[in-house]
Amino acid sequence: MNALEIKNLSISFRGFHLDSINLTLPCGCIMGLIGENGAGKTTTIKLILNMLYRNSGTVTLFGQDNREGIQLLKEDIGVVMDEAGIPECLNAHQVGKIMRHTFRQWDGEEYARLLERFSLPRSKAFKDFSRGMKMKLGIAIAMSHNAKLLLLDEPTSGLDPVVRDEVVEMLHDFTRDERHAILISSHIVSDLEKLCDYVAFLHQGKLMLCEEKDALLSAYGIIHCTVAELRELELRSILHTKVTPYGVEAIVLRENIPDTFKISPISIEELFVFMVKEAR
Repeated sequence: MNALEIKNLSISFRGFHLDSINLTLPCGCIMGLIGENGAGKTTTIKLILNMLYRNSGTVTLFGQDNREGIQLLKEDIGVVMDEAGIPECLNAHQVGKIMRHTFRQWDGEEYARLLERFSLPRSKAFKDFSRGMKMKLGIAIAMSHNAKLLLLDEPTSGLDPVVRDEVVEMLHDFTRDERHAILISSHIVSDLEKLCDYVAFLHQGKLMLCEEKDALLSAYGIIHCTVAELRELELRSILHTKVTPYGVEAIVLRENIPDTFKISPISIEELFVFMVKEAR
């Protein structure tokens, strides 16, 4: 079963247009939603949660339209938005008490374990939390009510590298259960490259690409050569070139490059930056 299916999803407001998005997230997988600020990542997540009125399209969660019984579906969804939405006067212990009455499957022991793991104080007011602490509390809540799908909007933003690595490890553990899935948006592409099975590129409201990460990395590569050597290649094999004092660097389609050329791996971040530049 697919955890999430989006078909022809569109919305327009205040000079922004999300243009006919299509993507599928199978259970047991993690999809990274990559895009610069304002690309439409948060808007897409809000549409999945039926928080915005769409112009067209459908969103299906575990086979059910998200406009039907969304309150029941939310039991199966753990959400971490850029803004946590927790009253500033509350502390982590009080938040746990409230969540116990909010979610039918709230796991107080798991919540306490995550607070300990994240070194979050139980009695400190939320207003006195740093941005990183607020994000960690949001993740602890999302993972403490037996959710099947996690929707995470910039969850590693504001976290130091050690904690970011720990969060990435926890998310990997979450999807070892093949009933689970994660949609995670971020502009920290290096985190998503380590974490994701699928990658979706959003740019100015358009979905430029949605593919398996490994398929992308095996399809594209980088070569370093002379201008004369570059002329030997088919134009359709060359996606992007950059001339330097030391020669030419080119992003290429691997399948069309002769064996005489050495092809270096390309990162998801390099590929995304190239696609955004080409779209401008």
